[in-house]
Amino acid sequence: MQQRYLKLLAIMTALALVAGACGGGTGSGGGATTAPGGAAAAKTVKIYSSLPLTGPSRAQTLTVVNGIKMALDENGGKDGTNAKVGNITVEYESLDDATAAKQSWDAAQEAENARKAAEDSKTVGYIGTFNSGAARISIPVMNKAGIPMISPANTATDLTLDRSKDSTYYASGTKHYFRVIPNDSIQGLVGANWMKDLKVTKVYIVDDTDLYGKGLADVFEASAKKIGLTVVGRDGAPKADNYNALATKIKSSGAEGLYYGGIVDNNPAVLVKNLKAAGFTGPMMGADGTQCDEMIKQLGSAGEGFYATFGGVSIDKYTGKQAEWLAKYKSKYGSDPQPYAIYGYEATQVMLKAIADGGGDRTKMVASVRKVGTNYDGVLGKWSFDQFGDTSNTAHTGVVVQGGKWVFSKVLN
Repeated sequence: MQQRYLKLLAIMTALALVAGACGGGTGSGGGATTAPGGAAAAKTVKIYSSLPLTGPSRAQTLTVVNGIKMALDENGGKDGTNAKVGNITVEYESLDDATAAKQSWDAAQEAENARKAAEDSKTVGYIGTFNSGAARISIPVMNKAGIPMISPANTATDLTLDRSKDSTYYASGTKHYFRVIPNDSIQGLVGANWMKDLKVTKVYIVDDTDLYGKGLADVFEASAKKIGLTVVGRDGAPKADNYNALATKIKSSGAEGLYYGGIVDNNPAVLVKNLKAAGFTGPMMGADGTQCDEMIKQLGSAGEGFYATFGGVSIDKYTGKQAEWLAKYKSKYGSDPQPYAIYGYEATQVMLKAIADGGGDRTKMVASVRKVGTNYDGVLGKWSFDQFGDTSNTAHTGVVVQGGKWVFSKVLN
């Protein structure tokens, strides 16, 4: 298709030169031509997403893909592709950055996904990633290609706030990365405040050694100390089949509560079970990386009373536009979404409006995303991207497992 297009373009250019006319140029990110009279001819562009669709995160990320497709279908698409933005056709391809061997996101796979998107001349947007560690791989690739990247789930602070990483992430000097969910500088703080509200005075912190988990635990630890909690221990615990020795250590430390920074893929449910078997009875809390149905499934009966924070509004508390969106989602897909689905939808709507604003020109897309994402009024309410790509939304929710389900507990501040 592209070869036929290029041949046609070459013929048109040659004819224009012979006629002595001033021919129209080509636009980037889809190869549009300029029609007689200056009107842009129809063109095709493409959006990719990169999410872990293999392994424990699959139940969450499939609903994110549904949210993306829902946004595309509301703009003239069919089953999540061939949406229409004016005279621009928007294709969509969902990529899996997890592998069967790892049962989680894989750095090599994310690198391959980013390369594929960057080398596709039609690409004008990248929805992802789900895991903050994966974003570290793809952000530099998208930056070099000049492709805007909007994450529905990344929360690690260094992706936007660590200026020492700018030369790595943003070598071009342009901030092309955005996210529609609050970062961990807020989530770690509200988690510490909630732990204190639960009457915990001494807390033990465990992280899964991944970028997201370690960064979140760092923020929680600093926040806990500032508000007067005593951190009696801190350990990094990568994925393992059991944590019996660590559970015994935590139990004997005198800790009254446990905070876990990490994702469900790295077996926090096993740690919770081992702790309960060791006789630990204090509150145990995770964050958005554990706030999913897969966590409840893995916990089984040991899940009762497990706490988690989430950067947004609990699904069972959706009102207004969010409630309307939820009803449409359930009607379309026949089931409830998981928490990140609405963020995938919002990210895609922003991307589509940016395509319209920039005419589908890749070179204009980053500026268009920033423009559209200023005082944006969407399903998440009214919000803006700041200079670093973070959202102005700060809403967080605390939930707890009761009766085998996540149940709203409180709005977190």
